[in-house]
Amino acid sequence: MNDKTLFEKIIGGEIPAEILYEDEVAIAFKDINPQAPFHVLVCPKTPIKMLSKSTVEDEKLLGSLMRIGSSIAEKAGFKDKFRVVVNNGAEAGQTVFHLHLHFLAGRDFAWPPG
Repeated sequence: MNDKTLFEKIIGGEIPAEILYEDEVAIAFKDINPQAPFHVLVCPKTPIKMLSKSTVEDEKLLGSLMRIGSSIAEKAGFKDKFRVVVNNGAEAGQTVFHLHLHFLAGRDFAWPPG
């Protein structure tokens, strides 16, 4: 039985993705089902199941994920006009249980979301 998540398979090179950024701790790639003209996922290479499962030791990593996504959005022309979404748990819409941040831009967003 293969227990790897979709994102672990992308990180391991088993599944192709349009990778926009990668370093030793994180990876960013275009969402295959975009909800906006710009929709990038940023996730840690360490398999943290969801945000609520992160620890104090993950704080630097979590900050890095935000910085990486912001930098990618800026390079795409969305410096001060993007939304960041983290779905935490199935009831919040999380479908892949490997922490990931959605960076979305390129259209108007309503408030409240959802």
